[in-house]
Amino acid sequence: MLKLFYTLRHLKFKQFFYRLLYKLYKGRTPKNIISLGVRNSKIQIQKFLVREGRLVGPREFFFLNKKGDLNFLGWQGDEMSRLWRYNQHYFDFLISEQTFQNNDWKNDLLLDWVRNNNPVKGVGWEPYPTSLRIVNWIKWSLSGNKLSDECIKSLAIQSAWLSSRVEFHILGNHLFSNAKGLVFAGLFFEGEKATKWLEKGLNIITTELKEQILSDGGNFELSPMYHAIFLEDLLDLINIAQAFPAKINVRIINTWILRAAEMINWLKTMSHPDGKIALFNDSAFNVASKPKHLFEYAKKLSVTSKFYTDKRNIVHLRESGYLRINKSNLALFIDVGRVGPDYLPGHAHADTLSFELSLFGRRLFVNGGTSEYCLGEIRNYERSTEAHNTVVVDNKNSSEVWAGFRVARRAYPIGLKIDQTEELINIECSHNGYERLRKGLIHKRLWQISENFINISDLIQGNYLNSFAYYHLSPDVKILRVEMDKIILLTKNEKKIYLNYVGTSLEVIDGFYAPEFGKRIPNKCLKLGLDKLDGSSLQVSWDL
Repeated sequence: MLKLFYTLRHLKFKQFFYRLLYKLYKGRTPKNIISLGVRNSKIQIQKFLVREGRLVGPREFFFLNKKGDLNFLGWQGDEMSRLWRYNQHYFDFLISEQTFQNNDWKNDLLLDWVRNNNPVKGVGWEPYPTSLRIVNWIKWSLSGNKLSDECIKSLAIQSAWLSSRVEFHILGNHLFSNAKGLVFAGLFFEGEKATKWLEKGLNIITTELKEQILSDGGNFELSPMYHAIFLEDLLDLINIAQAFPAKINVRIINTWILRAAEMINWLKTMSHPDGKIALFNDSAFNVASKPKHLFEYAKKLSVTSKFYTDKRNIVHLRESGYLRINKSNLALFIDVGRVGPDYLPGHAHADTLSFELSLFGRRLFVNGGTSEYCLGEIRNYERSTEAHNTVVVDNKNSSEVWAGFRVARRAYPIGLKIDQTEELINIECSHNGYERLRKGLIHKRLWQISENFINISDLIQGNYLNSFAYYHLSPDVKILRVEMDKIILLTKNEKKIYLNYVGTSLEVIDGFYAPEFGKRIPNKCLKLGLDKLDGSSLQVSWDL
C-alpha cells in the first residue's frame, strides 16, 4: 500500500479523471459514420522514412526478433506478447523496402485486418496502436499506393473512434501519437468531421510540445529511443503539413520546425560514435529510426540545426540531466538527472549516476538495455540499478521501480559540480534515492577525465550493510587478464584497456546485454565492493 501511495501521489488529476471516465463510459462504436471524401494534395509529399523489413512472407511477420504466422496466430491471442501484438497492428511494414516484398501482400493484409478486427474490439483498437495504424495507412496512400474503399471506410471509423478515446489518462508519448493520428486523418479526409479531428489534434500538439520538449531539446521521458520516435513524429507532421498548404497556420509549422531542430541537437549529443543512441531508461536499437536517417529526413524538410558537440569537451543537457564528455579517444555519457517526469515515469530505470563509455569509437561500458516489456523477472532486472553502471546499496534499487511501468519513491540528483582545467575534467554528483532505507544515506560519485584515463570514485555516506558498484562490459570486449588490483581488456578493434580498482572485493560475473527487444547477448560485469570508509574507485586507462 505504501508503494502504491508513493506511485499515485505524483499523478495529475486528469489521469485519474479520464481513467475513471473510460472505465465507466465505453463510448459508442462509430459504425455508421458518413462517408468522407479524400483530400488531394497539390504538392508532392517528401518520402517518409522506411522501416526495416518486418513482413517476411505473404502472412508472416518478424517483430521483436520473433517470427509469427498470421495463419496460425490470427490478430488476437496470448501466443505472443502484448508488445508483439501491438507491432502487428501498427502496420509499420507498409512503409518498409524489400525487393521480394510485393504490394499484393500488403493489400491482402489491409483487407484481412478490416474483415477480422471488428470495430473497438481487441488489442488492435486500443488508442495507441490505432493512432500508429491510422498514420501508416495514410502514409501508404500518400506514397502513391491505393487504399480500397473498404479500407478508407475503416480508416474513417478508426479516426472517429480515436477522437473519442484520446489517452488523457496516460499522457506522454501516447497522447502525442493520438494527436498525430488525428492531424493525419484531418488532412487526409475532407468534411466537417475531418476538420474537428484536425483542430483537436493541433490543440493537443500545441500544448504537448510545450510540455514534452524540454528547453535543451530533449523529450521529457528522458529515453533516447522515445526521443527519436517523438522526433520522427514531429518530422512527419511537418512533412504532411507542407504537402497541404493553408490547412495549418504557418506559425504553427514554423514552431514545429524550431522544436525539431532542437531535438536533432539533443539526439546528436546522445548518440555514440557508432551512430546509435545511448541506452538510458527504456531504450533499444531498431525500434526508432536510426539517428542518421532522421537527420537526413530533417534536411529534406529544410529542418536544419547547428551542432557543436565535437568542439566542446563538455555538453550539459541541463534540463534532461545528461552530460556528454568528449576527448580525443572517448565519448562519455553520464546520467545526473531525474528518472523522468514525476507523473509519468513509466519508461524510467533505476539508473541515477549511471554512465556509458565509448573508447576509440566502440562501446566499452554499456547499460543493460531493454529486451521486453512483459511483467516478470527480466523486466524487473532490466529496470534495476544492478543492470546499470552505478551503485547498489543493501541489494535495493536507487528508485523503487515495480510492476513493469511503475515507480514509487525515486532518486533525485543533488550537488552537481562540474570543473574543468587544461588537463582534467571533474564531475561530482550525489543522489538521495537510498534515503528511504535510512535517513542521510547518500550515494556520491566523482568522475575524473583526462586524455588517457577516467577515474570513477564512489562513496556511500550513512549507515548500510553492503554496497557494490556494477560495471557492464560490452559483449565485444574481452577480458585478457585479471590480477590482484588490475584487469586488462581487449576491444574489438585490438585496443588494450587497463582497469585499476580499489575496493573490498572484485568479482567478474556473467550477465547479459539487451540492445534490442527480444535479444539478450551474454556479457561480463564487474562487481566492485565498496569500503564503508573509503568507498571504491575504478580507473580506466589506455595508451594514446
